[in-house]
Amino acid sequence: MNLLLKPFNEMTAEDYADLGMKAGLEIHQQLFTEKKLFCHCPAGKYNKAHDAELLRRMRPTLSELGEYDGTALMEFKTKKEIIYQINHESVCTYEMDDTPPFEINQEALDISLEIAMLMNYQLVSEIHIARKQYLDGSIPTGFQRTTIVGIDGWIQYKNRKIGLIQLGLEEDSCREISDIGHNRTYITDRLGMPLIETVTKPAMKTPQEVAEVANLLRWLVRSTGKVRTGIGAARQDVNVSIKGGTRVEIKGVDRIPFIPKLIYNEVLRQYSLLKIKDELKSRGITEKTFEANSENITQYLQNTTWEPISRAIKRGEEIHCVNLKGYSGILSFPTQTGRVFSREISDRVRVISCLTRSPNILTSESTEESIESIAGNRIRKAVNATSRDALILVWGNKKDVVNAVEEIKIRAKEATMGVPSETRQAMADGTNGFERILPGADRMYPDTDLPPLEIAEKRIDKLKYNVPEQLWKREKKYRKMEVPGHLIIKIASSPKAEMFEYVTNQLKIAPILAARIIFEKTTEWKRSGLNIENISNEIWKEFFKCVVKYPALAEVSDRIFINLLTDEKSHVKDEIGTFVKNTPKENDINHIVNESLKENINWDVSKDLIHKQIMGKVMKQLRGIVRGKIVSDKIWSEMKRQEA
Repeated sequence: MNLLLKPFNEMTAEDYADLGMKAGLEIHQQLFTEKKLFCHCPAGKYNKAHDAELLRRMRPTLSELGEYDGTALMEFKTKKEIIYQINHESVCTYEMDDTPPFEINQEALDISLEIAMLMNYQLVSEIHIARKQYLDGSIPTGFQRTTIVGIDGWIQYKNRKIGLIQLGLEEDSCREISDIGHNRTYITDRLGMPLIETVTKPAMKTPQEVAEVANLLRWLVRSTGKVRTGIGAARQDVNVSIKGGTRVEIKGVDRIPFIPKLIYNEVLRQYSLLKIKDELKSRGITEKTFEANSENITQYLQNTTWEPISRAIKRGEEIHCVNLKGYSGILSFPTQTGRVFSREISDRVRVISCLTRSPNILTSESTEESIESIAGNRIRKAVNATSRDALILVWGNKKDVVNAVEEIKIRAKEATMGVPSETRQAMADGTNGFERILPGADRMYPDTDLPPLEIAEKRIDKLKYNVPEQLWKREKKYRKMEVPGHLIIKIASSPKAEMFEYVTNQLKIAPILAARIIFEKTTEWKRSGLNIENISNEIWKEFFKCVVKYPALAEVSDRIFINLLTDEKSHVKDEIGTFVKNTPKENDINHIVNESLKENINWDVSKDLIHKQIMGKVMKQLRGIVRGKIVSDKIWSEMKRQEA
């Protein structure tokens, strides 16, 4: 079995097309609201300390059709104890499932409807709240309240449209603090914050396209000025499949630049799993013919010197061996960059059986330690292994290790079927690990606490006025205006874009000048610790109206706004007034230029250098009062006059 895929940097669009790669996105974005979605607790208030802890154990419930969701059953197998850290400033009894929900936050609903219109969705005429099961403990109720506000939308990407399946409005989950063994801890401050979920069709054909579309969606919602930004405010899930594989969801991608490498490794993983399936089939091993057996082999390892197992024996734990019949060479087959198939099994043991110590298994194909060097012959004899078989040792308390043995057999058997449908966790190195089985339709059911809510046409008509111009339209317009290329997206995705257009279209300020002051200078001020959010649109308009009258003010925008942001009592008109009240007349400017020419100027150097020297002296007195071009022209004129 040879791995045939090229390295990441050598893959082309044609390579991904040959593999039949398809990818889509699910982007979760917090909305900028004052309150949470179904209660009156403040949104966006994060806590480091907590007042109390609450213990919960989750169990699955039947769907409307009397079925259990596979993901819920998997989570139930883990037997986790969930601890919630609670701060009274950010959580109430609703989040803890002790009181019914309030009506849905109308501000959040309006924002989600505006964003739906921005993305060309067909708006629903009535919203229905549903419950989506989450038994990982991330939501204390065991379910998330969610609703759909729009379906069948699209966005413009290059020369084609990317279809959008739906836009959901839902409550955010808790932040995970730790997950060790059978104990998982969450802090509940962000729980219940309004969140939109944008789901695209699997329309992207390369990893790079996925990242570009993710950026486009991020910029688009930011243009409203009504979403939260910063770490954790937006999270991307990526859905990936190849020909012969199945949809796999990579969860929790917190940075868009990570997306291409994550997708490549998932493509590589699915490609490799299909190769493993073909190899097993060639050996006569299928879902129906799969064989595996296991034994408790603790007695054979009492004197082992290998530390992980030695420590397990001292703790009174059991060691079991699983014999996968005919699997020789499979466990060491590469699946992702720097990973082999045995990692798929190790991940299942870690997540479902809660054996979180590393390492948690040892295989007969391990490069770190070998079963043979520990007690190989006796172990092989105990499980009736031949040279064609692969062995896996696993250790832990009796209950967990028995569960782990079954999970090892399940995952090994799945290898005969190809690619299992899973939700996988994004890793920092660009690989991914097992998180849970991919949820099915059975996890959703109607919420009986909240009635349907009609979305009236009058409401939609009113909200239309708040919807900004779409990003791709602004981008095209700004290119025609000759806005600097590196600022086009920054302006188009900013809620200040409309103000920028007012300044350039109504006040006739040069687009380059306006763009650099509003979008470049402000970045510098922010980096120096100033709160640029205090510069309102009214302040900007007032400033640029004065620039129309006194163009030289643009050259001292730094001084004006730094003073304005530093002194809370300062007013933009006062700051501008200090620079214009002593505006010199024509004769005064000529006098300053002439006096500078009389000073110790070296006339033996080039005229350009002389001009530069005089310009520096004069502008020390006139910067912010007289435009530099006017001063420059006067200096050249006076130099020519004196030379004549």
